[in-house]
Amino acid sequence: MNSISIRALLVRGMLAGLAAGVLALIVAYLLGEPRVDSAIAYEDVHSHEHGAELVSRTMQSTAGLATGVLIYGIAIGGIAGLAVCVALGRIGRFGPRATAALISMAALIAVYVVPFLKYPANPPSVGDPDTIGKRTTLYFLMVALSVLLAVAATILGKRLAPRLGNWYATVAAVAAFVASVGLAYAFLPAVNEVPKDFSAILLWQFRLAALAIQATLWVSFGLVFGHLAERLLVPRPVAATSTGTTTGTTTGTTTSAATAAH
Repeated sequence: MNSISIRALLVRGMLAGLAAGVLALIVAYLLGEPRVDSAIAYEDVHSHEHGAELVSRTMQSTAGLATGVLIYGIAIGGIAGLAVCVALGRIGRFGPRATAALISMAALIAVYVVPFLKYPANPPSVGDPDTIGKRTTLYFLMVALSVLLAVAATILGKRLAPRLGNWYATVAAVAAFVASVGLAYAFLPAVNEVPKDFSAILLWQFRLAALAIQATLWVSFGLVFGHLAERLLVPRPVAATSTGTTTGTTTGTTTSAATAAH
């Protein structure tokens, strides 16, 4: 893997992240924004403070949403592209497409699903404004722990593979990851600030929409980037063989015709 290939993969990762961001934006607009509007309506009814709106709701749900999702997609695309560069050939005999798919699934689980299960996404009007700093710190701490534990589990699986074999080493690494995450869940404080009269159905729908957005982003990135990386790194001998066969057939036909003419 030379510097040119790494640069090319980085660019393709960002392009794949942009494409994934477009798909995630569609899901966010169709599934997420209606739930946000419902939560804001609840907040308007129950709040006695009505300050001036700095950014209109229309701007937030269109240009603001598009800017945030697309920039996020490009950023995670570049980071994940570099992660695939590091993992390629080091986590098993997987090609670029399979490696991209594995990294994407691992990132979805470690970066989003594991923190989500401890600190799930909440719509507007849920949560005490005075604890937003604490809640943000706890969430990003859970993200950092999840990523570090996933990396440690991968290293553990690689070291156990020569003694246990790939299958049992993978099982042991996954078990160690799950146990470590369980300990993190137990020691980190819980956060439950949902109002008693807030709609449970709306809360559930919002969290499912948030999960669907992230799943769309990471799955589509893995598919698109895997295709681009495969085309860049894997030679296509089939086309060359076909060309060579065609050339050989043409030469043989010409020779036969010349012999017949003599």
